[in-house]
Amino acid sequence: MTQKRTIRILISLLFVGLLAAPMLINRWSSSEATGMDAQDALQRYGFAMNEVSSDVGLSFTHQKPTLDDTLSHIMPEIASMGGASVAVVDYNNDGHDDLYVTNSARGSANALFENQGDGTFTDVAPQMGIARVNTAETGVSMGSVWADYDNDGYEDLFLYKWGQPALYHNDQGDGFTRVSDQAGLPDWINANTAIWFDYNRDGLLDLFVGGFYREDLNLWDLETTNVMPESFEYANNGGRNYLFKNLGNGRFEDVAAEMGLTSTRWTLAAVASDLRGTGYPDLFVANDYGVDELYLNQQGTSFTAAGEASNVGFTPKSGMNASLGDVLNRGQQAIYVSNISESGVLMQGNSLWMPRDSSGTLRYQDLATGMGVSQAGWSYGGQFGDLNNDGWLDLFVVNGYVSDDRNASYWYDFSKVAGGHKNIIADANNWPAMEGRSLSGYQRTRVWINDGAGSFQNVAGAVGVQSDRDGRGVALADLWEQGSLDVIVANQGGPLEVYRNTVPDSTHWMAFELTGTESNRSAIGTMVELHWDDHRQVQTRTAGSGYSAQNQRRLYFGLGTDATVEKAVIRWPSGRVQTIKSPDVNTIHRITEPTTPS
Repeated sequence: MTQKRTIRILISLLFVGLLAAPMLINRWSSSEATGMDAQDALQRYGFAMNEVSSDVGLSFTHQKPTLDDTLSHIMPEIASMGGASVAVVDYNNDGHDDLYVTNSARGSANALFENQGDGTFTDVAPQMGIARVNTAETGVSMGSVWADYDNDGYEDLFLYKWGQPALYHNDQGDGFTRVSDQAGLPDWINANTAIWFDYNRDGLLDLFVGGFYREDLNLWDLETTNVMPESFEYANNGGRNYLFKNLGNGRFEDVAAEMGLTSTRWTLAAVASDLRGTGYPDLFVANDYGVDELYLNQQGTSFTAAGEASNVGFTPKSGMNASLGDVLNRGQQAIYVSNISESGVLMQGNSLWMPRDSSGTLRYQDLATGMGVSQAGWSYGGQFGDLNNDGWLDLFVVNGYVSDDRNASYWYDFSKVAGGHKNIIADANNWPAMEGRSLSGYQRTRVWINDGAGSFQNVAGAVGVQSDRDGRGVALADLWEQGSLDVIVANQGGPLEVYRNTVPDSTHWMAFELTGTESNRSAIGTMVELHWDDHRQVQTRTAGSGYSAQNQRRLYFGLGTDATVEKAVIRWPSGRVQTIKSPDVNTIHRITEPTTPS
C-alpha cells in the first residue's frame, strides 16, 4: 500500500468517525470493574491503591512550556508533548528511594523529594542545586535519568531538555555540581528521552539521547514555522539521536554516527537490554510519526538496524513508550510501545512485541490485541510490574493528550492537516487554531492485570485508580518498603499522583539490590532470572524506561502465595554469571558482583 493511499484511507476513517461521533471526548469504552472498596479489591484482585501525594509531602504540579508566539494558535498541542517526568533514585545512599520530578515552564522549579524514612517526603532540590534549572538561556526540562557515570558510589543526574542538556555530578549526597561543559555535551538538543547503558561493556556507563525537534531550533525564538513533522507515517525531519561514549575522565564523546545511529525520526522513548543473549545490550527506540527502530549491538563496535526482518518497524504508528516485561514467564522480555487510538476515529493500537522463539533471531509478533492491552487511548507512559504479587507482571498505562473543552474536539481539523502534502504538514502556520478544544483529552488510566493465561484485564477503577488527567511519565517503586510496588504518575500540566499499593500479607515477593565491581557500579544492564515453581522470569536493571521515567533500581519479583524458589541466576554486564540457590522470600537481597567466578 502506498503512502498516499494510506493517508487517503486515514482521512476517510477520520471523516466518517467524526460524522458518526461528533462528541468524542472521554467516550472510550472499558470493561473494567468499578465501585469496589479497598477490601473488595484486595479480595478479588489481590491489591488496592490509594492516591496519597498530598498526605506524604509529594505535592507538585507540572507547568507546561510557553513557546514562540508564532505557535500560539496550536500552543496547547505543542506544549502538551512532554516535560512531566519522574525518576526514582536513592541520591544520598540512605537506603530509601527518593523522587526527582521535572517542570517545563521558564522560571519553574524541579523538585527532589527526599524520602524521610518515616513515610513522608521533603523537597531538597533548592539546597542541592538542582531546582532552578529552567531558564530562558538554558531551556526547560523534559526528563531526567540517573546513574553513577564515574563509579564513585553515588548516582549522578543527567537532565535532558528542550535546550541545553545538563550533567550534574553527585557530590556524595551533599549537593550537585554542574559538569556539562567539562563533559563535552552539545549546546542544545530538543530531546524527549535519554537512557544510560554500557553499550561496549567497558565498565563505564554511556548515554543515549533521543532528539524530537531539530537541534537547530530554539522553540522560544523561531526563525521559521517549519517545525512540524513532514509526515504522519514516515517523518524524517526530527531531531538527531546521540550516543555519548564515556571516556572515563569525566568526558564524553558523541559516537552516534560511527556506531550507526543516524536516524532523524521523532524519538520519544528508548530502552536497552540484551535481547539476544550476546552479552551486549541492544537498543529499542520508539518514534512518533513513523516506525520504531530496533538496533542490534555488534559486540560494542556498532549497531545494526534489525529492520523489517524483525517485524518491528514495519508498520508506522506513533511510538511514545518503550518498556520491557517477561509477561509469559518464559525467560523472554517483550517490548511495550504505546501509540494513538481514539474510538471512532483512529485505531493504531498499542503494541506488545513478543519474541516468536528463543533462537536469538529476534523476530517479533505483536500480541497486544490478543492479550488485551492494545486499546487505551492516546497513550504515553507504561510500566510492567507485579502489582498484586501473584507472580505475573501487570501493566500500568496513562493516557490523554490535550484536555481542554470537554464539549469540543480538535480531531476534525487535526485530520485535515494529516492528509496534506509534507510542506503543508511541516509548517505550523498551516495548522488550524485549537481555540480551546480538546484532542483526545480526559482519558482514563489503565491498570491491566495479567491472568497468567495470556490475557490482561483492566481493573483501574476497581482498585482505586480513576484518573483522567493527561498522564506522561510512570515509575514504579516500593516507596514504603512494605513488599509491594507503588506507582508514581507525572501529569502534563497537572499534579503528581502517587498511588500507595496494598497487597495481602499472604503473598510473597523478592527483590535484588545490585552493585557492580568489574561492571559499572550501578549494575545497569544486569539481568536476573528467577526460577520458582513452574515460573522462569527475567528482568533487566535499566536506567530509564517507559516514557520520561525511571523505575526503582531494585529488581522486584512477586511470587504468589506458596512459592518455592529454586534459584536466581544473575548475569552481570562483565559476563560473569552468578547463581544463588534457594534465596529467601520477602527479602531484599543486596548483592555485590563477585570478583572471582562463582
